[in-house]
Amino acid sequence: MSRAWCSTINISFGSPILRATCHFSSKLLNLHAYLPTMSPSAVLAQADPIVPAAGSTNNAQVEQSVPNPVYLTTEPKEDFDWKITLKGKVVAITGANRGIGLGLATVCLANDVAEVYSLDLFEPGEEFQALQKANAKRVHYLHCDVTSEESVKTAIDQVVAQSGRIDGMIANAGMTKHQPALDFDRPQLEQLFNLNVFGAYFCATAAAKKFIELGIKGSIVFTASMTSYRPNRAAPSAPYGGTKGAVRNMAHTLAMEWAKHGIRVNSISPGFVRTQMTYYVERAPDWNLKMQYYGGMPRLADPRELGGAYVYLLSDAASYTTGIDIPVAGIVGAW
Repeated sequence: MSRAWCSTINISFGSPILRATCHFSSKLLNLHAYLPTMSPSAVLAQADPIVPAAGSTNNAQVEQSVPNPVYLTTEPKEDFDWKITLKGKVVAITGANRGIGLGLATVCLANDVAEVYSLDLFEPGEEFQALQKANAKRVHYLHCDVTSEESVKTAIDQVVAQSGRIDGMIANAGMTKHQPALDFDRPQLEQLFNLNVFGAYFCATAAAKKFIELGIKGSIVFTASMTSYRPNRAAPSAPYGGTKGAVRNMAHTLAMEWAKHGIRVNSISPGFVRTQMTYYVERAPDWNLKMQYYGGMPRLADPRELGGAYVYLLSDAASYTTGIDIPVAGIVGAW
């Protein structure tokens, strides 16, 4: 490693460890074989075409061609309330008439959300109606087919028309089908991807457009799945895992794109939750012992146990949290 490289690193970073590495690494690790032979300034010039090489006379021209982006800041104000609360917020949840969505609506209400909307294809059942009755004027149902971009847009417009704003969107509606990969046909694949991927995308973009229109620093949370990380041994479904992997990745990219608007995008990956979708788990012989053996909690989660993570991501306390996935699985290696 040349002296020029050492001096450049010392000046740029000033790290004692890095300086020591410069002086000794060529002998111990032979790193010089992996480093470019050109000067540091030339490397920078080639690595980033926006940065002109040393001695360039076109600095002004380059600066004019790359305008500084305008960001809607999410930095807390001096009087910021550091409590994790949804006080004053309006949140829409797809598929909240039952299962995980209903549990999330319940926890949002417990954390002082102003109003919560269930955007669902099906009419509310007894559980949702009971929640409505116990929280008069705070819980609403709107018919919505998330696989239809127009239906989602109409529902979001209705939320704003009724409540004057929307602060959070939980893209939760989804479905699964468990069978060997070789047995799936195209209609089954399209059904899974239309609901789990396209539906989530339509909800996110509709909410983001409304946030931008109203100047609201909103939060979008996708319901992904632990199957986006690894297969579900109890009931494999390659297409389902693929849809949830797409959702989790989409959250990262949308977070990057929409940060300038003050919009945060994250996802939650639940493990085994007691819903109609996981009926098969407790039917399996010794399922709880197997989960315990692999290092997990030997039970299924109550849907409300996921709520804390969602509430955090929807709240202003998460103003610097975006582009992440939070696994809420209760298990270590039972998949």
